[in-house]
Amino acid sequence: MNEELIRMEDLAKVYDTGALKVLGLKRVNLTIRRGEFVAVMGQSGSGKSTLMNILGCLDRPSLGHYYLDGTDVAGMSSDELSYIRNKKIGFVFQSFNLISRMSALGNVELPMTYAHISRREREKKAEELLRRVGLGKRIHHQPNELSGGQRQRVAIARALANDPPLLLADEPTGNLDTAASVEIMELFGQLHRDGATVVLVTHEEEVAAFTERIIRFRDGEIISDEPNDPHEPEICRRLERNTDFEPKEG
Repeated sequence: MNEELIRMEDLAKVYDTGALKVLGLKRVNLTIRRGEFVAVMGQSGSGKSTLMNILGCLDRPSLGHYYLDGTDVAGMSSDELSYIRNKKIGFVFQSFNLISRMSALGNVELPMTYAHISRREREKKAEELLRRVGLGKRIHHQPNELSGGQRQRVAIARALANDPPLLLADEPTGNLDTAASVEIMELFGQLHRDGATVVLVTHEEEVAAFTERIIRFRDGEIISDEPNDPHEPEICRRLERNTDFEPKEG
């Protein structure tokens, strides 16, 4: 059995609005092991986004413990959390969050710049990562010269830049058409098969179908946590796509 990468113990999040206190998460206990491919699901207000923010060290729990790669990060300072985010976590967002004035290569290099990696090393690794996600012929293109699916692939390459043990994806297919969504999920599947730990938030069953475990939230609580047999949903068969991801150059 793979060792644990994430452990949450009696974790709660309370939002104080002044007039009243809102419980975002209620005593969550959760373990995710290295190499898992997990979907977190739930309706708006269910707690899944709050969980993702705490997983990504973008927010702190009000109570309880959050161990990431063996370290309790719940009580860390802002500077310490910033270091953890840069070293331990790769983020992929629905809106891509690419810098428009920078090329694909420059966007992928950015986390390595903050990690004080030499320019030559940064460029070499960024090129390798862009080839890995099928964009070897687009490394000097800016985001506005790329399709939505290509921009998300740049974002995934950027998330891998510092070799983080954890990839967090927040509605990664939310701004993509069906064909591009399938390509992105196949890419996540390939990264998982290569050993990556991937946790993604989604409200789409067809996206969750690609993962091996589905955790469902309602009213700040886990209501189910079950293994899933990863499969391509019916929409993939209608698109007559190959089940093995082959990144397309260009």
